[in-house]
Amino acid sequence: MLKKFLPNEHVQRVLDITPAKLRDMGIKGVITDLDNTLVGWNVKDATPEVIEWFKEMKDNDIKVTIISNNDEERVSVFSEPLEAPYVYSARKPLVRAFNRTAKQMGLPKEEIVVIGDQLLTDVLGGNFAGYHTILVVPIVETDGKITRFNRMIERRILNWMRRKGMITWEEK
Repeated sequence: MLKKFLPNEHVQRVLDITPAKLRDMGIKGVITDLDNTLVGWNVKDATPEVIEWFKEMKDNDIKVTIISNNDEERVSVFSEPLEAPYVYSARKPLVRAFNRTAKQMGLPKEEIVVIGDQLLTDVLGGNFAGYHTILVVPIVETDGKITRFNRMIERRILNWMRRKGMITWEEK
């Protein structure tokens, strides 16, 4: 069961994921988390670097949809200026939002990656739904109340995986 928490990949930040890398993997779609994946959970708007990342993806015909457990206001205020489709109140790690997003993209699971900063929501949900998952380091070290609880559980899972030799990356 704990293997469902294991991401397929780990990168420092979402900006390290390039269209060329995705193309080499046969990826045409990205389902990404918002808070602490694209920007800090307490940051309202996209940074210039994130705006450029979305532009690069679009220019390379890679579809990007934001899915978040946050409310509509939070997600729409961030997503609409980017002209990015979004799903709010996604109830991750439940698979429904992931699969609905893939259907809206018109792509099979094999051509989509799920990117996020949390094992308990993004990676677990993406893995249960059958997608390639990429874990990113959270942008900021602070979190909302529920996420702080999740991080405590995540640390235990990551430590167990590290002891078992299942992960080799080091957090910076």
